[in-house]
Amino acid sequence: MDPVGLQLGNKNLWSCLVRLLTKDPEWLNAKMKFFLPNTDLDSRNETLDPEQRVILQLNKLHVQGSDTWQSFIHCVCMQLEVPLDLEVLLLSTFGYDDGFTSQLGAEGKSQPESQLHHGLKRPHQSCGSSPRRKQCKKQQLELAKKYLQLLRTSAQQRYRSQIPGSGQPHAFHQVYVPPILRRATASLDTPEGAIMGDVKVEDGADVSISDLFNTRVNKGPRVTVLLGKAGMGKTTLAHRLCQKWAEGHLNCFQALFLFEFRQLNLITRFLTPSELLFDLYLSPESDHDTVFQYLEKNADQVLLIFDGLDEALQPMGPDGPGPVLTLFSHLCNGTLLPGCRVMATSRPGKLPACLPAEAAMVHMLGFDGPRVEEYVNHFFSAQPSREGALVELQTNGRLRSLCAVPALCQVACLCLHHLLPDHAPGQSVALLPNMTQLYMQMVLALSPPGHLPTSSLLDLGEVALRGLETGKVIFYAKDIAPPLIAFGATHSLLTSFCVCTGPGHQQTGYAFTHLSLQEFLAALHLMASPKVNKDTLTQYVTLHSRWVQRTKARLGLSDHLPTFLAGLASCTCRPFLSHLAQGNEDCVGAKQAAVVQVLKKLATRKLTGPKVVELCHCVDETQEPELASLTAQSLPYQLPFHNFPLTCTDLATLTNILEHREAPIHLDFDGCPLEPHCPEALVGCGQIENLSFKSRKCGDAFAEALSRSLPTMGRLQMLGLAGSKITARGISHLVKALPLCPQLKEVSFRDNQLSDQVVLNIVEVLPHLPRLRKLDLSSNSICVSTLLCLARVAVTCPTVRMLQAREADLIFLLSPPTETTAELQRAPDLQESDGQRKGAQSRSLTLRLQKCQLQVHDAEALIALLQEGPHLEEVDLSGNQLEDEGCRLMAEAASQLHIARKLDLSNNGLSVAGVHCVLRAVSACWTLAELHISLQHKTVIFMFAQEPEEQKGPQERAAFLDSLMLQMPSELPLSSRRMRLTHCGLQEKHLEQLCKALGGSCHLGHLHLDFSGNALGDEGAARLAQLLPGLGALQSLNLSENGLSLDAVLGLVRCFSTLQWLFRLDISFESQHILLRGDKTSRDMWATGSLPDFPAAAKFLGFRQRCIPRSLCLSECPLEPPSLTRLCATLKDCPGPLELQLSCEFLSDQSLETLLDCLPQLPQLSLLQLSQTGLSPKSPFLLANTLSLCPRVKKVDLRSLHHATLHFRSNEEEEGVCCGLSANLLGDSGLRCLLECLPQVPISGLLDLSHNSISQESALYLLETLPSCPRVREASVNLGSEQSFRIHFSREDQAGKTLRLSECSFRPEHVSRLATGLSKSLQLTELTLTQCCLGQKQLAILLSLVGRPAGLFSLRDSTRHTEKLSFPTLEACALGFKKKRKKERKKVSEDTELRTKIN
Repeated sequence: MDPVGLQLGNKNLWSCLVRLLTKDPEWLNAKMKFFLPNTDLDSRNETLDPEQRVILQLNKLHVQGSDTWQSFIHCVCMQLEVPLDLEVLLLSTFGYDDGFTSQLGAEGKSQPESQLHHGLKRPHQSCGSSPRRKQCKKQQLELAKKYLQLLRTSAQQRYRSQIPGSGQPHAFHQVYVPPILRRATASLDTPEGAIMGDVKVEDGADVSISDLFNTRVNKGPRVTVLLGKAGMGKTTLAHRLCQKWAEGHLNCFQALFLFEFRQLNLITRFLTPSELLFDLYLSPESDHDTVFQYLEKNADQVLLIFDGLDEALQPMGPDGPGPVLTLFSHLCNGTLLPGCRVMATSRPGKLPACLPAEAAMVHMLGFDGPRVEEYVNHFFSAQPSREGALVELQTNGRLRSLCAVPALCQVACLCLHHLLPDHAPGQSVALLPNMTQLYMQMVLALSPPGHLPTSSLLDLGEVALRGLETGKVIFYAKDIAPPLIAFGATHSLLTSFCVCTGPGHQQTGYAFTHLSLQEFLAALHLMASPKVNKDTLTQYVTLHSRWVQRTKARLGLSDHLPTFLAGLASCTCRPFLSHLAQGNEDCVGAKQAAVVQVLKKLATRKLTGPKVVELCHCVDETQEPELASLTAQSLPYQLPFHNFPLTCTDLATLTNILEHREAPIHLDFDGCPLEPHCPEALVGCGQIENLSFKSRKCGDAFAEALSRSLPTMGRLQMLGLAGSKITARGISHLVKALPLCPQLKEVSFRDNQLSDQVVLNIVEVLPHLPRLRKLDLSSNSICVSTLLCLARVAVTCPTVRMLQAREADLIFLLSPPTETTAELQRAPDLQESDGQRKGAQSRSLTLRLQKCQLQVHDAEALIALLQEGPHLEEVDLSGNQLEDEGCRLMAEAASQLHIARKLDLSNNGLSVAGVHCVLRAVSACWTLAELHISLQHKTVIFMFAQEPEEQKGPQERAAFLDSLMLQMPSELPLSSRRMRLTHCGLQEKHLEQLCKALGGSCHLGHLHLDFSGNALGDEGAARLAQLLPGLGALQSLNLSENGLSLDAVLGLVRCFSTLQWLFRLDISFESQHILLRGDKTSRDMWATGSLPDFPAAAKFLGFRQRCIPRSLCLSECPLEPPSLTRLCATLKDCPGPLELQLSCEFLSDQSLETLLDCLPQLPQLSLLQLSQTGLSPKSPFLLANTLSLCPRVKKVDLRSLHHATLHFRSNEEEEGVCCGLSANLLGDSGLRCLLECLPQVPISGLLDLSHNSISQESALYLLETLPSCPRVREASVNLGSEQSFRIHFSREDQAGKTLRLSECSFRPEHVSRLATGLSKSLQLTELTLTQCCLGQKQLAILLSLVGRPAGLFSLRDSTRHTEKLSFPTLEACALGFKKKRKKERKKVSEDTELRTKIN
């Protein structure tokens, strides 16, 4: 009997336990690995007697304490076939706390140290406590090699065997298939760069384990970060690296250490590197300092692996980060153990700033189809169910998409291993429709047949929930009851490991086999436990965003909890939950309904992309068609997903939801890390109308998967694949798939770094896409020769309407013919023949090759290509390198290329010498409407109009020109041509050659020349005036901004006598605006072809030249007397009639007198206008004096001291003078003075005195003045809002006069003056009073006071009275006249007229 058996006090019971365990040594070994993770199952123990070996193992378990021993006893009773009486004795004796004697407990505490790390050696007291011994170099090397061998042996022992649990396949613990690894680059030197949602992943060959580290010394990054979502196998890969190193595959490293942050977080003090390596991992046998010195010297051959970096992101305290994160930071930055290699695993999210910017990022992207198949083959190995499992996965797309996550793939294989023997083919997969039921079947598979331990599951779920709420993933024996530990160990729900918290301090920790399993068990507890009501339950149904906040230092642990709750809300799970709830089906149903109700509310909200994905997962797990339909219909038409990782499972879930949607949808994936096989999840999604991917993570594998999905999307109209790493191999798959999508309207391959040949391969598909409207190949760096090949495609493809290339832009725009659905469904060869037939019809092509580095030889090739093509709407070659020769070639070919609208050769290095060549080249082009050349602005633009032979008649031609003017305002009709040579630096020496080049353009129609912005100067202006007659009849000439002096400007006035076409000269001297224009009317008649035949035409034109006035407008010019004298002298020879418009800031009296004195010398002058010109107060008298100095003046209109106009009569007109003084400040006094002078003023027309601030006094004085003005025939005054005061004169004395007074507001005191004026004005025969405020009484008084001789006099009162006029009263007033009046019929109303005839 061994000492422990004696201490237990029950020899028979101990002996029975030893005999029982001797029968199943493998089971005992597995439990030893579970409860003592670091125990070495040394092969030396195999030489012992089996009973002695069992006793030795039991002793090791017993000394761990009561919790470990009780949990072990529960496992014995639960998993082994123990007789009932022995089970009762074991549980009653050892299964509870009182089963341990106090003596045993004391002995357990008196153990000198806890279990040795890895079962090898006792750790040293402290690395720095022992004195350093002097050793020779050979001894130091031997100590280091001994430690390195010890380190490798420890790893070999740890991974030597993986013992499967009871009833599990052997491969359950040994299967390893490497997931897809993609190397990435990301900048971590900014806070934004730490967010790993937008890293640029290169889609090349898979990264193998050996490729994770660069074996060359000092080459590549020292820090590698392995990023993967939960369940992708990060921890498994970390242990796989340790195993490979132990087996000798990673020879580049002499030492490898693996740490888990979930354990390191328990360290509360700061550690040195030696303490980290020796106290927490494996201690040397002796001389720790010597070993560490060796490791430090050879640090480049040391690999440190830290698993779970995301779990180390604790909030920063006042003293900075925690001790472990501080040590990790120093290791990454090289301040500690410089040169060592560091690898960390983490979920995507916020990473610590301590990571260097050059850290290598590697993404774990799970399994693709071949990897899933490989995993299944290894899992089932030679078992007969292997083929059945492969068939089940191939026939069920949903299960296959779930298996893209390695952790779920393992769970699915375990479930299939359990279900396949008892179910017909196809039935087992029906039990695994989603992730929740996958875990549910796993629990059933791990449970004893026919027995589901409900209470243990719920209790373990409560532990799991408590851990999620507190952020706890490691549990100790004190946190979990021994029966639950035994239950978890028995059903492979818990794992165990040694937790080192310091030198000599170790504990056994427990954790759920996977975080998702912890979440599933927590969800079971929430749904089935009677301790949780539905109100508490709904608080856990939330959507977690995958965008990690900057302020959120640690990722959440309950990412899948809402998804599991939604899955458990499915009706399929109700029997399972009811069994767990011990038959309380009503409570379970209420909780399920509450979860579904919360999801319905979330489905109608506006959510971000990450939350949309989370919602789709939850809704898909419920298997509720009504909820799925509500969610699908509530999704927006434009559904963007930006900058967060997505898996194949995410897209598969989204596709499942979209199956319940009727309307089309646009999906935009921008900056989302996507797995290469993700597009396979979109197969058959007919609701997608626009599909766009923009990510450097998309490569050839992604394109190949996408090519398999595209033909199955029947509504797809727009496909975008931008910013990827696709090569020729990936594009070849897409090119084959595109013709199978005839409904496509837009395709974009922007920014994919495509080669020239790949681009040419893509455009070959254009004839096979009958509805395509746009193909975008921008940002792909093609050469000039490829661009010319693309131009040939644009010329030959009948549906292409525009090819636009500008620097990085390369876009095809197409106008496909209208086709029916039946036509689109025909064979591709028939569609192609139809396209060729319709392409033969007339079409126009726009070609824009801007900033493409085209040279002269490219222009020659392009001309040859375009001459064979269709009519061209526009050709834009701006920004190239054509220079003078290339521009000349294009200008010569313009007439042959049938360009309808524009040819742009801007910014091509054209010089002044080249301008002459271009002008000569286009001289014979009939369709040219405008040429604009500006060397300063690098502008060379040709504008064209319709060809003459296409214009059939005058009416059709006029309609065409009207439409042309509406569409292109800058263009002129066909017969007019505009040549704009602006800002070209032209000087006098260039003019002769330019005019020779322009001479060929004059016979093609009226020419508009624009030489503005050049450097002609006075000499150039004078020389141009000499050359202008040789250019024929121009329509306009612009000489603005040419630095002309006032003398040169006035010298241009002579052109009126030398150029018959010149009818208007506009000059603004200060702004240097100088424009010579012809007669627009004659140009229009020329354009419409309505001129009479010769010689009648010559007579007609001569008559027009005599009738149409010439106009000189001179503004912003200093009008001094010498300048005015010279101007008038120059105008003497100008043919008339002539209109002269002058404008300056101020015109002095001397200048005005000089101008007025010169008027008799200009017999052809018809109008003189001084507008916006300041005049002195004396100027009105000077202007009035012209009436006597110049008999030809017929009207003087002085509206203000800033505007005056003199109208002159021609010799054929009869004499008549008008004067306008409106809008002045005469007032009543000024008007009185003016009326007194009326008899002496020789006015025979109109005198306008309106708007002069007059009152009733002026109206009365006008009445009193009429007797002294015999030539006045009519006068009218309106003192209302109109403010008019006009007097009309005749040439002879008038016998009768008319006076109209309106709105004068006469008061009673004015009636007597009215009567006096009427009595004296014997020639006044008619007086009209309109709204003058004279009532019935005032009218009666007025009539009674008027005394006139016999004759006819009419008085009309149009005033609207508020009371009716009394006719008897007025009649009584009329009887007061000297003679009886005849009574006439009068109408008394609001408008009353009293007509009195005095005999």
